[in-house]
Amino acid sequence: MSDLKVRFWVDALRWRAESAGASVYVARKGDPDAGVVLVKVLMAQRLAQLYVPVRDMEGERLWSLPLGAAPSEENFVTAYLDRRIDQDPDIWVIEIDDPQGRHFLTEPVERP
Repeated sequence: MSDLKVRFWVDALRWRAESAGASVYVARKGDPDAGVVLVKVLMAQRLAQLYVPVRDMEGERLWSLPLGAAPSEENFVTAYLDRRIDQDPDIWVIEIDDPQGRHFLTEPVERP
């Protein structure tokens, strides 16, 4: 998130998603200045997709799909998030409820 404080980045993501008709929830607040943000997109039929930030070889941020390109059962995604939170209590979790499965991230998404 470079020099942009996490809480401002989250507000911008929320604005983009809500402007397009999606619902956004801050499911978990982490460190307001430097916490890692994980984005969970909720879709129809209790499916979800998880986006996790990573750095490419040039140090630029992009998003990965740690659970694979296909959406997963929501409880599987939640179990993954619980394990990550146990490892790093400063993590933020943003949930975007969008039947179309849009993530509203501005950086590229790395496909597995």
